[in-house]
Amino acid sequence: MPSLTRAEAVQRARLLRVHSYTVELDLTGTERFTSRTVVDFACTDPGAATFAEVKGAETVRARLNGRPLDLAAGPAGDRLPLAPLEASNRLEVEFSAPYSGTGEGLHRFADPEDGEVYLYGQAPIDDAPRMFACFDQPDLKAPIALTVLAPPAWTVRANAPLRARLDGRWEFEATPPLSTYLFSLIAGPWHVLSREHDGIPLGLACRRSLAAALDADADALFAATAASFDRYHELFGVRYPFGKYDQTFVPEFSGGAVENPGLVNYREEFLFRARATDSERQRRFVVMAHEMAHMWFGDLVTLRWWDDIWLNEAFAELMGWQVAADTGRHPAAAADFAIWRERWGYLADQRPSTHPVAPDGVTDTAVATQNFDGISYAKGAAALRQLAVHLGEDVFLAGLREFFHRYRFANAELTDLLAVLGAAAGRDLTGWAELWLRSSGANTLRPLPSRATGAPAGLTIEQTGRPLRPHRLTVAAYASDGSVRRMPFAIDGATAVVAGPAARPGTVLLLNDGDETYAKIRFDPSSRAALPAVLPDLDEPLARAVVWTAVIDAVRDGELPPAEFLALVVAALPTEHQEGVFEEVLAFARDALGRRGLVPLPQLAEVCAAALAGAAPGSGRQLAVARALVSVAGDAPLLRSWLAGPGAPEGLEIDPDLRWAVLLRLAGLGAAGPDDIAAEARRDPSAMGAERAAACRAALPDPGTKAEAWETLVHHPNPRLAIANASAFWQPGQEAITDAYVERWFADAPAMLEGRYLPAALQVVRLSFPQYSRKSVELTADLLAHADLDPRLRRELMDGADELRRWA
Repeated sequence: MPSLTRAEAVQRARLLRVHSYTVELDLTGTERFTSRTVVDFACTDPGAATFAEVKGAETVRARLNGRPLDLAAGPAGDRLPLAPLEASNRLEVEFSAPYSGTGEGLHRFADPEDGEVYLYGQAPIDDAPRMFACFDQPDLKAPIALTVLAPPAWTVRANAPLRARLDGRWEFEATPPLSTYLFSLIAGPWHVLSREHDGIPLGLACRRSLAAALDADADALFAATAASFDRYHELFGVRYPFGKYDQTFVPEFSGGAVENPGLVNYREEFLFRARATDSERQRRFVVMAHEMAHMWFGDLVTLRWWDDIWLNEAFAELMGWQVAADTGRHPAAAADFAIWRERWGYLADQRPSTHPVAPDGVTDTAVATQNFDGISYAKGAAALRQLAVHLGEDVFLAGLREFFHRYRFANAELTDLLAVLGAAAGRDLTGWAELWLRSSGANTLRPLPSRATGAPAGLTIEQTGRPLRPHRLTVAAYASDGSVRRMPFAIDGATAVVAGPAARPGTVLLLNDGDETYAKIRFDPSSRAALPAVLPDLDEPLARAVVWTAVIDAVRDGELPPAEFLALVVAALPTEHQEGVFEEVLAFARDALGRRGLVPLPQLAEVCAAALAGAAPGSGRQLAVARALVSVAGDAPLLRSWLAGPGAPEGLEIDPDLRWAVLLRLAGLGAAGPDDIAAEARRDPSAMGAERAAACRAALPDPGTKAEAWETLVHHPNPRLAIANASAFWQPGQEAITDAYVERWFADAPAMLEGRYLPAALQVVRLSFPQYSRKSVELTADLLAHADLDPRLRRELMDGADELRRWA
């Protein structure tokens, strides 16, 4: 089916007004389901023609205004031509389709632990037509009234509250006007918990085999949900508009979560089977708050076309992290945002695929799928935060409240948002948007050496990069005695002078101390020399995160030698108590430097061992550091002693997740074999266990298992198994086996996209790209020369090769 183009969407939106969808899904079949849809809509130009979408279906029957449609001209599952249209129209469509096993549409999962079957709907960006016939574009909103036929013992939930249930028939209330990409449902023997907060019915659901994990975590999940609702109601001045609020942990989910109103779906990894670190709980809270923010940003007010995807994602990203801190549940969330999410934005903004936050040229839905990235999420969130600083928090929020009221249950675009915020602020924001949203690239801020006698007193800061942007931030001087001096600062052009902090021995000058702007920062020579003495005792998590982010970026840019970075890691990382910061610094040291031989992995293991020795027994930090140590350890007997039990550090529970991590490392070292993996799989017969076992087998230094893993990552229809194999295939020290797969990757890469849910397919491509072989740069150039290369694969290739060149 061809991608919907923007031109087609504009024309269809001009022509149609959709009044309602009435959808009936018959899920009583074991391999297939039946969809029956009635669409009532108006046409502004009677006699005109248009089309509706049905995707992946068979045996389609359709009637327009009582007349059967002739579908012989096109294959089943293609666009349904509708002509001639009348002023008022009714489209009736019935089709049969197989359940999905790849993550899109109506996904079917059979639980290997108890054999039960679970279904859930997945519609973004253009998969709603896999479940019901529709006009699938975001600006043709309409109420959806759903009826589901399913086995009577099942549980069925959907976007709207249940209206009636009788003998295997569930009838749901009509939703408010909804974009088709937000349609969802779940059906199966789900384990469900229910509560209420502030008049909003709340639900949590998971597979029955995970019921114990959900029950153990239910109080925390409900409390996080309630706290987030309270904060959003306070901030936005508009109550949650979709009735009830269910949150479901679904199997084989390739993304993180999706914001279906009234029925949010999360990947099951957010339902912790064992002890979780503070970082994991914080990140789960942020994702929950992010998806809830979408109830306003995206669901209540929806983008008109996909070039404004940032209107959904950047706002939700910003609010998720802010609410995590505002509620007091995760006061150091800003540090995690700086080093994990915002650094993701900086990485994306320096790659060939960078684009403006609000891009032009999103010509169709296929192009739109490429923009769910660090620019739309992290850079967009940082830009909006700078806008809030620019306007003042009260003015910014007043504008948002007006935006929600004005476009309630409707669609809006960037110009609408700017007009509302500008009116609240009493200023024109067009120029701000051109600099921050319509241009790409990150600025770099650096302190200049002291000027000659007679120059203005204070610190001179230089801004480079194009375009030069206005930045409002704070400069801080952190001294080795623990004292700190701060000064608000603004820079609009190439240079500016800030009075107050100045470079001096033993002091670290930190630009962008509160991470208030989006800009790469550098250190003056004196500050750089002082980092190993100052950073270990720096008390503020956000300041440490900003320092580490700047240091990592300087290493990537070739401005800081890996040896100097390693010295700072040895000096400061063992005392880093923010788990997310520790994990991100160690991951960069391991993957970008250690895997390339630029720093020794044994020394990273020593750093982790030192941190582990200082961690409190049974603490989340102990678990986080232990996982990090496992990922770089070369001591196979030590790891085996952990699996056996007696050799584990005091207080460290060797739970199933940690056992799999240890076994993966042993497999990569050649110190475990198929029998060990099979034994562990018997201990953990869950779907997650099957994925971990697949990764362990892919890591083995055996030609036969490598060949099987390769076949799985290239062709297997189950996206999660393909991802597991891709993540573990390339192991250091196995080049004698894997070098032969470098050229093969470039031959097989196009096949990795075939027949797969696109986000999962791109993840397979990204994870399996041979990033540690310099031969990949030349091979990438050869493949890019193919004019017919899929543009999404082209983008991944260009970014992968660019990363390689940085370390050449």
